[in-house]
Amino acid sequence: EITEFGLLKEAGAVCLTDGNSSIQSSSLLRSAMAYAANFDMPFVHLPADADLIGDGVMNAGLFATVLGLRGIPREAETIPLSRDLQLAALTGVRYHAAQLSTAASAEILKSAKTRNPKVTAGVSINNLCLNENDIGRYRTYFKLNPPLRSEDDRLAMIEALRTGVIDTIHSDHDPQDSEVKRRPFAEASIGAIGLETFLAASLRLVHSGEVDLLTILRAMTSRPAEILGLETGRIARGAPADLILIDLDYPWQVTEKSIRSKSRNTSFENARMQGKVMRTIVGGKTVFVEEQAA
Repeated sequence: EITEFGLLKEAGAVCLTDGNSSIQSSSLLRSAMAYAANFDMPFVHLPADADLIGDGVMNAGLFATVLGLRGIPREAETIPLSRDLQLAALTGVRYHAAQLSTAASAEILKSAKTRNPKVTAGVSINNLCLNENDIGRYRTYFKLNPPLRSEDDRLAMIEALRTGVIDTIHSDHDPQDSEVKRRPFAEASIGAIGLETFLAASLRLVHSGEVDLLTILRAMTSRPAEILGLETGRIARGAPADLILIDLDYPWQVTEKSIRSKSRNTSFENARMQGKVMRTIVGGKTVFVEEQAA
């Protein structure tokens, strides 16, 4: 069912989405996009074909075959993405593809953007920094949605971000109870925490020379705010005094002890990082200071 978009907007909603769920019905999706366009609200959607995903648990390919796990084909993303982009052009909605993960998706999006300036897209930090090989011997912390793809797909996502085809980076913060992650890979739940490692993982791309710092920061701050129509994510006179102080070279290691989240399942467990938030200011008031910087 479609909710009352107008009432949601009056109540303060800034965009419309079904979260981690993907609308499978094309007719329902068209109606929802048309209503969203009427209210000039961004429509954020996860392109995922449930039938093609089936009971797949990781990227389809040789590695999945070696591990004996059912794979999720890239077409499970590219087919609904193509459909979404055509419906977005038909309805005139401001469409944002929530999470893309394949080289083919980047090519489809790049082509669509030449015809429709209202189209944007995001990528998970996991799909920028990790690939299917990180799953190793059935490491369930790497069971994510979308799944970790091939190294070629990862490099294509980085290039799409660098060239502006991809607009935003997100943390894919999806905490899971430890017990549901300590199961056989096929049975483990999907998701991992991501907020605490978000910046440092993104800075890997800067330190490696793959993406410049301003592109990374824009994709994490001002560009998401622009898409959602918010007056945040920027340093300017009259803007909210929400700021962070970063040490770009601060060395640290992700350990279970250092995690503040109640959930401990991170895709960057024991990873060595370079760069960290040293101070966080919200509304002009300091709300966090790194212990080592205090």
